[in-house]
Amino acid sequence: MPRATAADRPWLDALFLGPYGENDALLEKLVVEFLRDHVYWRRNFHPEDPPAISTRAAMHPEYQALEARLRGELHQLSAALKRSVPFHSPRYIGHMASDLLLPGLAAQILTLPYNPNNVSEDAAPVTIELEVKAGLQLARMLGYPDDTTRPDCAFGHLTSGGTVANYQALRLALALKAFPVALRAAGVPDIDVPGDDWTAFNLGPDAGIALLDRANTWLAAQPAREQRRWVRAVQKERLEFLGMVDFFARHPDLKVPKVLAPITAHYSWSKGLKLLGLGRNQLELLPERGMRLDADALDEVLARCERERQPVLLAVAVLGTTEYGTVDPVDAVVDARDRWTAQGLGFSVHVDGAWGGYLATLFRNEDGGLRTIDEVGEGFARFPLPEVHAAFAALGRTDSVTVDPHKLGYLPYGAGAFICRDHRAVALLAEAADYVFHDTREDDYHARYRRLGQFVPEGSKSGAAAAAVYVTHKVLPLDHAHFGRLPRQTVLAAEAFHAGSKRLAAAVDGVARVAVPFAPDSNLVCLAINPAGNADLAHANAFVRRLHDELRADPRQPLQMKQFFGSMTTLRPEAVGEAEMARILALVGLDPATLDPDGDDNDKLVILRHTLMNPYLIDHTNGISYIDGYLDHLARRIRALLAP
Repeated sequence: MPRATAADRPWLDALFLGPYGENDALLEKLVVEFLRDHVYWRRNFHPEDPPAISTRAAMHPEYQALEARLRGELHQLSAALKRSVPFHSPRYIGHMASDLLLPGLAAQILTLPYNPNNVSEDAAPVTIELEVKAGLQLARMLGYPDDTTRPDCAFGHLTSGGTVANYQALRLALALKAFPVALRAAGVPDIDVPGDDWTAFNLGPDAGIALLDRANTWLAAQPAREQRRWVRAVQKERLEFLGMVDFFARHPDLKVPKVLAPITAHYSWSKGLKLLGLGRNQLELLPERGMRLDADALDEVLARCERERQPVLLAVAVLGTTEYGTVDPVDAVVDARDRWTAQGLGFSVHVDGAWGGYLATLFRNEDGGLRTIDEVGEGFARFPLPEVHAAFAALGRTDSVTVDPHKLGYLPYGAGAFICRDHRAVALLAEAADYVFHDTREDDYHARYRRLGQFVPEGSKSGAAAAAVYVTHKVLPLDHAHFGRLPRQTVLAAEAFHAGSKRLAAAVDGVARVAVPFAPDSNLVCLAINPAGNADLAHANAFVRRLHDELRADPRQPLQMKQFFGSMTTLRPEAVGEAEMARILALVGLDPATLDPDGDDNDKLVILRHTLMNPYLIDHTNGISYIDGYLDHLARRIRALLAP
């Protein structure tokens, strides 16, 4: 099996603090250098002002007492933090966290004392520009247009995480879907507004943006007083002004739109629908086939929606599920959008790439072009499968994407990101009406978003996080030759783990049955385990929970008591389908008849889940494979727990 060699990895040595803190001198040098630089900046801002804090202040008893209390509390905090989860270590292969990239960590520490608030250039004249540029960096990675001279240039901004980015996707899709109805209700003439509410509500994102453009062009030709009158008239008809109840009461032929998402989708979609007032009942979860969204089921639901005149707001595809790392058929979802929009049932497509977004760097050339499947697959055993390559190739055709820099971007929490393909629609999210009716073709792109708070959900947001993301992307451009070398290591590790699982199964043969329930799409690998001779699901689940108890962080024990850290998840028939569930149960000798939907611990299969994102899992310098070490440890614990 192809594996990374030591020659592939010397570039890693300056990127992380390191599992052993090997780069402590580098980080300390950077922090001290730029802390001093910050102090000099303060001293050179009106140096004629006298120091407010006297040099003698440190000698005062109250000063010294406060310093003592401060140091005491910090010592206690430092001691308490030693019970934290050791994400930095290659012995940690649990949840979606790892060591942090030094460029981002240093940039964030450097920026923190300046305390910029990225909602307006008045509060963050430097970092707000960096955030807009970071959005364009991510847009290029996804295959969206990133040329700011284009009227349809993409736009992205940072959030606290993928959950808020998904909320923003809902906000934008809803605003764009409802705006043509508001134009029609206000009676705006001469711009080819659809003649009925159903057609206006179901134009689709591209036609909706084109209508917004025509409205702006028409409005610009009106006298100033007429412009103001029409702006007020349209604003009073918008869903954002009326609210859900009044908007749909005024348009009784319309129903509240649905969101279609795979059953494996993150719970943020349910939360988002509640938050926006659409209601959890409008979220329709679609079945999986082969651990991916069932494209045929999506088509069937869309056909039913058309028959029932049920609007669809958004179809969601997941690019690396949180639990399993599997990749939905993004290409099939955007194809469905195009087909059904042509038939009068328009909707947006959003990709939740909170986990897998940065894997797109493996598919991107330095010039921004898409790499072929053979180019991407060089050196891998099976990655990427044709379905996975097709999904990443289709990202540029979607309407918006969520990406989490604080996951596979190796940056500090919280740094999520929302990116949309065409920035013109973002005007509909603005608090001020003049942004809605604005000719973006004649506007300076960067100047437009210097008041970022007009468009984003937050009222305050960290400029330090924006600096961390931007600097990291500058040091490691988002293509296969630079940043892509990091996820390459993780996929190679997943392939090594997948191959090693067969050795684990052989090592515990006769004691337990071990299998990978489904081949990994990316860098998450799961293990199903069942004691030998057992056919009962509840008994198998109880054993895996006991095993996981030894792999999870326990703040009551010293960290050194744990050899390795892992996580667990579950497989449910409603998520994977009955046929797939039966296949997986059979892999480890479990009887499907013991699966009880009403049971406490036998309505699902408990499995171990491993996130292989630490780049040092295979340490060629010291000849260590932490993957082999973990699997050997697992074999020992399985035998010990099942010893007679």
